[in-house]
Amino acid sequence: MGGHPYYYAVPYQSDINKALQALRGQEFEAGRYNPVVPFLNFEFGGGPQPSPGKRHRSIEDALKASEADGTRSILDVERIESSPGFGVATPVRPERLIELYGTDKPSREMVAANMDFFEEIDGGQAVYIVLYQDGQPGEIFFAGMSYD
Repeated sequence: MGGHPYYYAVPYQSDINKALQALRGQEFEAGRYNPVVPFLNFEFGGGPQPSPGKRHRSIEDALKASEADGTRSILDVERIESSPGFGVATPVRPERLIELYGTDKPSREMVAANMDFFEEIDGGQAVYIVLYQDGQPGEIFFAGMSYD
């Protein structure tokens, strides 16, 4: 079985790792991860996701409980790196952004309309893209593929 895509847009801050860790904490507290919610539905601008609340003492306990499937969420992504790896989010290369969007500063609307970069994400890995609004960074978009 192939992996399941997941993605999130969060307010921009210059410390990408800090944004990632805050997002992981938020999603853990909300209980939006496998095995609490086995499969989440991700849509840009979609309705609210279920929020049953955490069912584990820590993110580490949730990761253990999810076993080989992973959490099918941002909880599987532990850190920011420059090279892909399991549990890692890497930036989408500027030249790839230009190929996809005609700019290395895509807007939310551009990314929502073209998510072809998912084809390049292996299971257990993630990428991020800084989204621009009026020429300024507005959000950070994290996207990943589950282990299963």
